[in-house]
Amino acid sequence: MNNKSIIEFYNSIKKPFLLDGALGTFFQEKGFSPDKNLWFSYLNIIHPEIVEEVHNDYINAGADIITTNTFRTNPIAKKKSNLEITNSELVKKSVQLVKNLSQQKNIIIAGSNAPAEDCYQKERTVTKFDLEYNHKKHIELLYDSGVDIIWNETQSHFDEIEIISRFCSDNNIPFSINIFFNDNNKILSGESINDVIDILKSYNPDVIGFNCIKPDIFLNNIDKINLPSNWGFYFNCGLGDYKEEKIFCSINPTEYKKIVSPLFKLNPTFVGACCGSNPNHIKELRGLIDALH
Repeated sequence: MNNKSIIEFYNSIKKPFLLDGALGTFFQEKGFSPDKNLWFSYLNIIHPEIVEEVHNDYINAGADIITTNTFRTNPIAKKKSNLEITNSELVKKSVQLVKNLSQQKNIIIAGSNAPAEDCYQKERTVTKFDLEYNHKKHIELLYDSGVDIIWNETQSHFDEIEIISRFCSDNNIPFSINIFFNDNNKILSGESINDVIDILKSYNPDVIGFNCIKPDIFLNNIDKINLPSNWGFYFNCGLGDYKEEKIFCSINPTEYKKIVSPLFKLNPTFVGACCGSNPNHIKELRGLIDALH
């Protein structure tokens, strides 16, 4: 990324930058099954060539931002697993797979940091101490491994959002917060989406995004959301309930492009696609962005 901040990069290209698509559900398409604790991050160690191939597929589709396959390399998930490697080594090897490709491409490396527990779990089972340690340690490992920005995904509990935001802000670590909310415009811990956005602004995240939400839920609520100036989206393209172990694509690339195209009038900083998407969705968005700009 030539040491530019993500906003400097946005201002230099003068059009929304393009995030890659799903990793986990795309690995499923390729015949791999998730680990109950590590999701698909175990592939970084067992089949690194497959992970590099997928990252490269998204680069070739036109993505400006590539997210590391670290959605479940956080300390809480790693501790529960049987993977015989230190947490530090796991994160470092995972990030290196993107860095190998970024040496030839001018891309942003986004270090994926997921909720400490299941994304759609309302009740907390870990202590506040473990929750804080989990996020602070994982963010440190990601940033020390060389990511450009901490990409906090599917965040839906206010305590986690605040822990992450305060830590990144206090340590001058570039970060995004990507929020999941339900159809009553509230995150899973009960706060309204607009209250969360207002509080988030005080921590100065590089961007505030919305991810893994079904497109119709977001579009039906867009008039009720006070969008920040730097915002973006990557929606769920999958079939079935959020908690399904296997997610199939239900919104094809052309249809997805048509659904999200009206949102470009609201000047998003970044766009992308989430669960159920693949490089063809990103290729369609690349064409749309280039046509509009």
